[in-house]
Amino acid sequence: MPMKGKQNHILKKVSVAIYKGDFTVIMGSSGSGKSTLLYSLSGMDCVNAGEILYKGEDLCKMKENTLAKLRQKDFGFVFQQMHLVSNLTLYENVVVSGYLNKDMAAKDVESYAKQLLDRMGLQDKYNRLPSQVSGGEQQRAAIARAVISKPALLFADEPTGALNRKNTNEVLDLLSQLHEDGQSILMVTHDMKAALRANRILYLEDGTIVGELTLPPYGSQDDKKRETQVNAWLSSLEW
Repeated sequence: MPMKGKQNHILKKVSVAIYKGDFTVIMGSSGSGKSTLLYSLSGMDCVNAGEILYKGEDLCKMKENTLAKLRQKDFGFVFQQMHLVSNLTLYENVVVSGYLNKDMAAKDVESYAKQLLDRMGLQDKYNRLPSQVSGGEQQRAAIARAVISKPALLFADEPTGALNRKNTNEVLDLLSQLHEDGQSILMVTHDMKAALRANRILYLEDGTIVGELTLPPYGSQDDKKRETQVNAWLSSLEW
């Protein structure tokens, strides 16, 4: 990115692989490049040098229509702001996203949307507009929308950043359940409590990955022990 005749290198010599079946978290201080890395890996941004490979193909060299289809089918996205369509019900928000995946029949999309909303605890909120439910319920609907096409990888950028602690825990529980079912997840967060859900944490500093921590699956060890381990690791990185 040019700044007064100079280049601002947001990411610097980053080399990273995201593994199938992992719940990977990217952490780092504000401005470290966390979201830029996530957007680059998802094909929403392109890098000026290097490659972003998915199934052996460079995302930055794909035609826009090919990349759009990839994002519709293989990638799911959850953001801090839910971006639900305000004049559609929660059910309609999920179904419309599913219809974009031409590999799924409409009746299958509709059935699966109801299954997902039920799983998100929204079985009595199908016909509510986003403005008629809480922020936590909106985010749960947004997660359902993100996974309606059964994506290979779910990208989440600070998905709990706008929620209170109760709603945060509910959303994190849902993400953990999805991961237990085999969903690969890549999440950016500044919240250590959210990071505890990962089995792999990457730490970014000034655009460079300076640390990596591997953890047992969430729920397989005492939460306090897990928190102590992650806290000690983050402290060693001067987080």
